[in-house]
Amino acid sequence: MIWPGARGPIQVNQGRSARERRSHIALSLLILSLLVPLLMPIATIAAQDEEVAIVPVDEGAPPVAVLPDEPVAVIDGEAVSEPVAEAAYDPALDPQAVAVDPAAGAPEMEMAPSASLPAPPPSGAAAAATVEWSPPRTVYIPETGQLIDGVFLDLWRGWGAANGFGYPITPEFEENGRIVQYYGYAKLEYWPDDPNGNVVQFGNLGEATRPFVLRRGAPGESTAVVEAAIAARAWLPGSSNAVDEETGARYIEATNHSLTGEMRAYWEAMGETSFLGNPLSEQYEVGGITYQVFERGKVAQEPGGYPYLLPIGELVATRYGLDMNPIGQGALPAYSEELFVPPPLPEPSVAAAVEVDPNAERSIEVSISQQYMWARQGNVTLWEGYISTGKPGFDTPTGTFFINSKLPVQDMEGVIGGEYYNVPEVPDVMYFTDRGHAFHGTYWHNNFGAPMSHGCINLPMDVASWVYQWADVGTRVDIVP
Repeated sequence: MIWPGARGPIQVNQGRSARERRSHIALSLLILSLLVPLLMPIATIAAQDEEVAIVPVDEGAPPVAVLPDEPVAVIDGEAVSEPVAEAAYDPALDPQAVAVDPAAGAPEMEMAPSASLPAPPPSGAAAAATVEWSPPRTVYIPETGQLIDGVFLDLWRGWGAANGFGYPITPEFEENGRIVQYYGYAKLEYWPDDPNGNVVQFGNLGEATRPFVLRRGAPGESTAVVEAAIAARAWLPGSSNAVDEETGARYIEATNHSLTGEMRAYWEAMGETSFLGNPLSEQYEVGGITYQVFERGKVAQEPGGYPYLLPIGELVATRYGLDMNPIGQGALPAYSEELFVPPPLPEPSVAAAVEVDPNAERSIEVSISQQYMWARQGNVTLWEGYISTGKPGFDTPTGTFFINSKLPVQDMEGVIGGEYYNVPEVPDVMYFTDRGHAFHGTYWHNNFGAPMSHGCINLPMDVASWVYQWADVGTRVDIVP
């Protein structure tokens, strides 16, 4: 009932308005609670200016962190946003793979303070600091006052230097249309037109010791004449019929001479024809010493001793009166094997104590041509040094990539380009493509600075361990030719 002038109706209307307001608030809260889940993805996308996007590596595989608004990779200048179908490694199939959990949201780009990481290993010598060095091509031999040059020097050193042929006793000069040089125990000849590429060959000095005159020793003649006659008869061809195989003799049909006893053993031990050539005489004895002449040498054996080489180069040079006078040294270095030892590379150095922004971008640069790598935080290089990329036929791809998954250790086995490989327990694996290319530690070689891998980037063990802790998933990798 409504009474005129009473306050009751007013109180009733006020109570109804309060109930209506409460109903409106409850309805608004209900609508808001339904809209919030729908609006969350939009809010998340709008807030990702400072976050990392999540891009799947393959259908059904755990997603991979990459920088926002960037493609998965840029290969040879081309943006690649879809995975390659023939992926050699699929992180989704590996329970140890470290990938981003989509339920946890996108990872923040904020870096952990440097103090929380171990110090980087000592850096290798910078590529620009590599010492420019080359061995000498001509050296002076003080012992004989002669020079050795070019390919003669290479072969002389390769055969043990003075221990192989003795020292040079003449300058280089032309003989029978060839450049030659005489050494104490050999003659070297230059054959630039040899079809097999053997541009330096041994001269056949044995023939130059053949006696000038074949004489029969007669009673009353001098000892020298008798000895010459004995030596001359030894040059007469032998016969295979006269060789007694039971005594260990060996007949050489190419020159119609035989070898026996310790002379045969010496010839075989010296490489047979590769060093001395074939025998040009039979064994003969003069003055109690046994001799035998070969195409490129003359061997003697004293009673109770072992066979040894005579300085046939010197014997022939003296016999023919060759010029053996010493020449001036000039500015040439005196021979020493130390001349052929490369100087050591600059000592590895630890990065200077500079302030590093813990939130600065971490990046890795690899140079294929230099076989060199730089690990940077912002504009500060924390480590640099030699690495090994793919060898020819297994080239490491160039372009911009991002580390997409990490494994503390992995057995690597497969067939690439027809080559089978099986490397167990490869440490600190960091994949940067979906085709199996990764950084990893390398315990099976130490040849860093040269291409060695099947496409991965081989790191020294201590470097790999540090990079694995320092480089997060999403770290940018720039590989240049």
